[in-house]
Amino acid sequence: MLRRTIQLALAFVMIMAAAVGGVLATAAPAQADECYTWGRTLSEGMSGADVTQLQIRVAGHVDYGEILSVDGNFGPRTKAAVTKFQQAYGLAADGVAGSQTFSKIYALQDPDCTPIHFTYAELNKCNSDWSGGAVSAATAKSNGLRTMWKLEAMRRAMGDVPITVSSGFRSTACNSAVGGASNSRHLYGDAADLVGSPSFCQLAQRARNHGFGGIYGPGYPDHNDHTHVDGRTSRSWSAPNCGV
Repeated sequence: MLRRTIQLALAFVMIMAAAVGGVLATAAPAQADECYTWGRTLSEGMSGADVTQLQIRVAGHVDYGEILSVDGNFGPRTKAAVTKFQQAYGLAADGVAGSQTFSKIYALQDPDCTPIHFTYAELNKCNSDWSGGAVSAATAKSNGLRTMWKLEAMRRAMGDVPITVSSGFRSTACNSAVGGASNSRHLYGDAADLVGSPSFCQLAQRARNHGFGGIYGPGYPDHNDHTHVDGRTSRSWSAPNCGV
């Protein structure tokens, strides 16, 4: 009889524990972000739109001269970029994008998906809708966002020293008004002319490690008062006074 009583008591305790655990589990809030929320851990071999969103945010954390493909496929280079992102922010660096990695990204981005130290307004001082360039307004704006995330990575690597964009997207009319080249990357929305507290040479030198295909600075014609970076997919660097 005593044994039966003990068994019933233990069964009751286990049922109550399971019930409480279930309440606690359902009561825990899901991670959500106003810009974009990842719903799964991402690792090498996976693919999807969520991988694309991750690649946009880690594309500036790459090796010297590397340009990360934003293609939705989590390959070895994406794993390396995630690892560098994790290292940059003091996270466990395993190349797997899980809750800690996503939480850091959430903390780094504003509700409109721009990184906290850059804005769409800073990347487009030409017009309000990103129209009139060499690509559609939507593409130009998307290119501007990708440029900002690379600049955020570069800013972090330079010790969180502020970087200022003096010129970003330009429509054909805006580009002509400032005497820009007819094939300027500014027309595509993926270019930025940088000024600010780091020297122009420091900016040009550092940009080589953050996924920029185009880099022009001091010593290149008409670039002694700023450093230009852009997102072309082939390398074109020239800042002779800076060793670039």
